[in-house]
Amino acid sequence: MDERISVVVITRDRRDELLRTLPKLLELPQAPAVIVVDNASTDGTVEAVRTLHPRVEVVALAVNEGAAGRNIGVERALTPYVAFSDDDSWWQADGLTTAADILDAHPEIAVVGGRIIIEPVGRIDPTCHAMATSPLGRRDGLPGPSILGFIACGAVVRRSAFLAAGGFPSGYGVGGEEAPLALALAASGWQLVYVDRVIAHHEPSRVRDQASRWRREVRNDVWTAWLRLSRRAAMRATVDAARQTGDPFARRGVVDALRHLPTMWAQRRTVPLAVEHDWRTVTTVGPPKT
Repeated sequence: MDERISVVVITRDRRDELLRTLPKLLELPQAPAVIVVDNASTDGTVEAVRTLHPRVEVVALAVNEGAAGRNIGVERALTPYVAFSDDDSWWQADGLTTAADILDAHPEIAVVGGRIIIEPVGRIDPTCHAMATSPLGRRDGLPGPSILGFIACGAVVRRSAFLAAGGFPSGYGVGGEEAPLALALAASGWQLVYVDRVIAHHEPSRVRDQASRWRREVRNDVWTAWLRLSRRAAMRATVDAARQTGDPFARRGVVDALRHLPTMWAQRRTVPLAVEHDWRTVTTVGPPKT
């Protein structure tokens, strides 16, 4: 048993998929503590997990906290490092040990982003390609390229850094929630790296509305710009998003962001200009999350 690391899983109304995923996590050689945070499911998820997997700690939320539900799981964890999985993703056998060893050896690193293999086709997630070729390069002494974002279901975090940075933002739901956390960590001087030999698997759920998710991700990208960047940079990002005129869901996402921005304003924490410069470099070259 590796007492350095736990796994936090968020879920909502995907009981059957979660029940297929949990055995893969429970069979890992590290025997990590597994914490499931249920975002107010109505399909019997909580009861099923407690009955079939008593070793799993289940936190049943009364409301859907989205990605911010992970924060509750991290708070409950008793280990210095926490890996994230979704109800449709899991870790390769040696992935958690490799990530924990890296975090042990590099106290300046807050996030290890891993390679995510999309199942059942076995291809690498395109965002991982972007992280592997990050324009930020590989800083001296680090085990992989520097990044300013990550994919949550393929990431391991240093618990203390994660909590100090405030975790995932509230109100975002799921989709694009990694960006504001990555910026907050970088603003505090933490390093984030991509390490190709840390591997997770993701078999995307069929229980999802892709159009709504894209609309939400555009909304969240605009929110991230206004909550973390200078006003000039935020305005530029908003205009860029609005120019996606061929996509009605993108336009609606921008409208959603601006309409509800006042409710998010309390979470505004701007980053140093050097971090903003790195962010502009990354988002110009590749996907916003990398």
